Amino acid sequence: MARELTVSIDAMGGDAGPGVVVTAIARSVLRHPLAKFILHGDEAKLKPLFAKRSKLLDRVSIRHAPDRVSMEERPSIALRRGRNTSMWRAIESVKTKEAEVVLSAGNTGALMAMGMFQLGVLDGIARPALAVILPTRRGQVIVLDVGANVQSDAEQLVDFAVMGEAFARAILNLERPSVGLLNVGSEDVKGNDAVKRAAHILRNVSLPMEFSGFVEGDDIAEGSADVIVTDGFTGNIALKTAEGTARLISGYLRGALRRSFLARMGAVLASGALSALRRKLDPRAFGGGVFLGLNGVVVKAHGSTDALGFASALDMAIDVAEAGTINRIIADHATVVSALSTGAAAS
Repeated sequence: MARELTVSIDAMGGDAGPGVVVTAIARSVLRHPLAKFILHGDEAKLKPLFAKRSKLLDRVSIRHAPDRVSMEERPSIALRRGRNTSMWRAIESVKTKEAEVVLSAGNTGALMAMGMFQLGVLDGIARPALAVILPTRRGQVIVLDVGANVQSDAEQLVDFAVMGEAFARAILNLERPSVGLLNVGSEDVKGNDAVKRAAHILRNVSLPMEFSGFVEGDDIAEGSADVIVTDGFTGNIALKTAEGTARLISGYLRGALRRSFLARMGAVLASGALSALRRKLDPRAFGGGVFLGLNGVVVKAHGSTDALGFASALDMAIDVAEAGTINRIIADHATVVSALSTGAAAS
C-alpha cells in the first residue's frame, strides 16, 4: 500500500462467522501495514476473538450492529428492515467517508440493493455489474456481469465493457486490455439484438482498449480476451461451471494419486508441481467480486469462504480502492456518452 486506507467490514456476513474475518485481518496486516479496519457486528461475539490477538486492536475498531442479513433473505426485505444490520452499517461507513471500501461475504442481492440505496450509482451507469477475476491459460481474465443483473440490454453491456476495461487497467496494469462480448459464436451474424448492438457501439467508440468482438465460453479459460462481458444470468452460470470444473479436476486428481502405492510415490515426487496446480485451481486465491458502477467500492467475498479466501478478498478490496478504479470508469464512460451524443457510435 502507498497510503493509509480504511476497510469497512461486514463481520457477520457469510456462512463461517466472524472468526474467519479476524483470522483474515491477521493475514492482511502483514501485507498491508498501513491498512485499518472497521468491523461491524455483534460486539459480544467480536471482542472475545481478539483476546489472543490484542495487537490487532491498534488497527481495528469494532462497531456494534445487533442484527445481520441472512443468506436467504430477499433483498427488498433486507433493505426495509436492515438499518441495524452489520451489512448496512458497513456500507454506511463508506457513505460517510469514514472508510474507502466495504467488504462483505453476505447475501449478494442484499449487498447490491443496500449499496445502490446508500452509495448510489455513477452518473450515466444504469446498473452496477459484479466483476470477478479468473485464472486462464495465459494469465487472468475479468468476467462481468456474474450475477447482479439477470437481463441486460445493449447499453448496459457497453457500460459493463467500459467498467471492465477500466478495472483491468487499474488492477491488472494493462495499458490497453482486450475486451470480448460472450456470445453463442464468434461470427457477426450470431447472437441476440443486445449483443449485436453492443458490439457495434464498442467497435465505433475510442476507448483505451482493444475490442475483440464476440468470444465463446471456452475462450474464458483460454484467456482469449482480458475482459469478457455478458449478462448476469449467463455470467453466473459460467462462473459456477468454472468453479465446479476446478473442484471436479481436483477430486479426480486426488483419487488417481491415491489409487496405488506407485501412484502415491509419484505424488510425493511431484508434490511441488501438484501444489502449484492446486494454487492455480483454488478459487479462494482470487478473492471475491467487485460491484462496479456504484459510487463507492463494494467487494463481495464468497459466502462459504474461509480465512484464506476472505484475506484474498481483503487484498482485492484494498487494491481496487488504491487504484482509483471509480475515477477511471467515470472518465471512460464520458467518452462513450460523447460518442453516442454525436452519433459516432450510433447504429
